[in-house]
Amino acid sequence: MQRQLSDEDRAFQQEMRTFFTTVAPQDIRDANAAGGEPDPDVIRRAQRLLNEHGLAVPHWPVEYGGKQWTELQHHIYRTEMQQANFPTPLPFNVSMIGPVLATFGSKELKDRFLPATANLDIWWCQGFSEPDAGSDLAGLRTTAVREGDEYVVNGQKTWTTLGQHADWIFALVRTDPNAPKKQMGISMLLIKMDTPGLTLRPIKLIDGGHEVNEVFFDNVRVPADQLVGEENKGWDYAKFLLGNERVGVAPVGSIKRKLADAKSFAAQTKRADGTLLDDPLLAARIAELETDLMALELTVLRVAGGSKDGKPDPASSILKLRGSQLQQDVLELVADIAGAAGLSWTANDDVPAWAASATPTYLNFRKASIYGGSNEVQRSIISGGILGLKG
Repeated sequence: MQRQLSDEDRAFQQEMRTFFTTVAPQDIRDANAAGGEPDPDVIRRAQRLLNEHGLAVPHWPVEYGGKQWTELQHHIYRTEMQQANFPTPLPFNVSMIGPVLATFGSKELKDRFLPATANLDIWWCQGFSEPDAGSDLAGLRTTAVREGDEYVVNGQKTWTTLGQHADWIFALVRTDPNAPKKQMGISMLLIKMDTPGLTLRPIKLIDGGHEVNEVFFDNVRVPADQLVGEENKGWDYAKFLLGNERVGVAPVGSIKRKLADAKSFAAQTKRADGTLLDDPLLAARIAELETDLMALELTVLRVAGGSKDGKPDPASSILKLRGSQLQQDVLELVADIAGAAGLSWTANDDVPAWAASATPTYLNFRKASIYGGSNEVQRSIISGGILGLKG
């Protein structure tokens, strides 16, 4: 692989860097940098700005706003966005349901939903997981029974991220309970969140935030023309969606920024003999993380350079595994630098904002090794698909 960018890619990098540091409003970047509960208005403003400049959905087909970039250019785009602290486009819209509709949806569904999805005029949420169907997603029990021109939906979804802001939910439902294999009886429906019989209940997280929800369906009537693709083919669409969800799973730009912040925080933390950054053990820990991050970025570039015909390199599982681990390690470092001040969770004269948010942020991102395919699943893929090992 080439370890240096070509002149063309270097020019592209500068173009993206200029956009995210000069065209992108500073107040949006500052709001995103502050962390905490995502502000839906900030997310909408950010995505609409990207869409206005043709940068919201570069991986979609060209006729719906795509850019035909190389995998390396997509990586550069994501990295510059993350390093500039600009909010990433809402993944439920741009990486999940958007590509599914563009690939499997009818022309009517594409025309109805794709422009609004790209511009975040519709906010989507994901209805996949259930109380007894998380890792074993095919075991879902929410049913949809066809009655004339409608489906009647009953059941429950859980861990529905940002569902409190959503206008629509794309949900996996069981339409054939007698299918010979449980994966064969699943369909995907698009359901408006204000449909009678649909109830959303918040789940309070360990960091005190409200990020995820439960969604209940009690005889919810859904027009049959809101079925995605064919009935009982939902499992195929779900696999396609999950493949897209894992795009950009190693947030190199974000980890770089957080690690640089950690060094800055350590330099601000006074000790009797200088600052915390002067501690040789902490300095060694930071150096090790910087080395690991450099290795991750080189692997990301290698995987991006090795992708052919839009198909990801199987080594992308390594990126998910190491990316989530490094993200957690860096956030743990920040929490350790905050020390006792990180127990406050509320900024005051003695506790700076970064220290108050350090522990809840660290706890929240324990999820990184679960979503997008748990790290245990990624290890199985690596052992069987890459190393050729058999259990």
